[in-house]
Amino acid sequence: MTQQSDNSTAQAQAAAPEAPVIIGRSLWGDAFYRLRRDRSAVACFLVIMFFAAIAILGPHIYSNWAGQYDYANSYEAPSWQYPLGTDVLGRSVLQKTLLAANTSMTVGLMSNIIAIPLGMILGALAGYFGGWVDDVIVWLYNTLLAVPGIILLVAIKFAFKGVVLFKGLSVPLFGHTYRPLLMDLDQGLSGMYIALGVMGWIGTCRLVRAETMKIRELDYVLAARSVGSNSFMILFRHVLPNVLHLGIIQFSLGFIGAIGAEVTLSYLGLGVGAGVPSWGSMINEARMNLVVGRWWEISAAVGAVFLLVLALNIFGDRLRDAFDPRLRVA
Repeated sequence: MTQQSDNSTAQAQAAAPEAPVIIGRSLWGDAFYRLRRDRSAVACFLVIMFFAAIAILGPHIYSNWAGQYDYANSYEAPSWQYPLGTDVLGRSVLQKTLLAANTSMTVGLMSNIIAIPLGMILGALAGYFGGWVDDVIVWLYNTLLAVPGIILLVAIKFAFKGVVLFKGLSVPLFGHTYRPLLMDLDQGLSGMYIALGVMGWIGTCRLVRAETMKIRELDYVLAARSVGSNSFMILFRHVLPNVLHLGIIQFSLGFIGAIGAEVTLSYLGLGVGAGVPSWGSMINEARMNLVVGRWWEISAAVGAVFLLVLALNIFGDRLRDAFDPRLRVA
């Protein structure tokens, strides 16, 4: 009887389908899996990529836009020929809006290239070493936070007005030379890159500092320290890779602050140089036109800022949720 039951059990186990093998995902793999399944994240990512493509290709598609003056069509209302109307010089507001994306996207990119690595390195140093290193870095960002942001931003921008960060970036493509980023000093952007970079590292520094304080007490860091590993090797090999996701999240969210700051400075006349298309300068130039019913230029600039900032906000939130291990489910 026992032998028959054993044979029946063996036959049942042989006939039963094998259980699927569950393959674990890393933090990065799980994050990208979550993002791919999130429709809102994918939609916002496509919007951001659209603005990035416009920023890269716009200056070459509309390379002669600056010299297209047609005073006979000044302030023409939206029509089939001009979907968003024309400005005071008779130029297409649609082309102007698309060209202004280059300025905002470039400012967001370059300022975060300065701010994010600076914030991550300083935050990791403060959190890992503690002591006087932590005191100095905390004092530094507390001092910067104590000064009104707009005043400090303007002061730093003009303090570094004569500094040239980049001579220019040229990319050969299909027999032509393309310049996807605005990096010339005479366009008033180098000082803005530095100012926004100096102002933008604080949030990243505080997050990385807090996370590093927890990571330095974990077993693998203690094990590396017990075998005599150098502190800087531990910092760059074991600590920084585990806080890299915070830098990616802050990079996406930092775009929002950089774009907003560029629009604000350009609106005040302290941003980009004269003749450079900018959403802030468009709002500044068109603010008085609302009194006489010319709404299209300011509406185009505000609508573009709203769409891009909304997409960056939603995508940044989804990115933060995807990289948060506490939100992972089996």
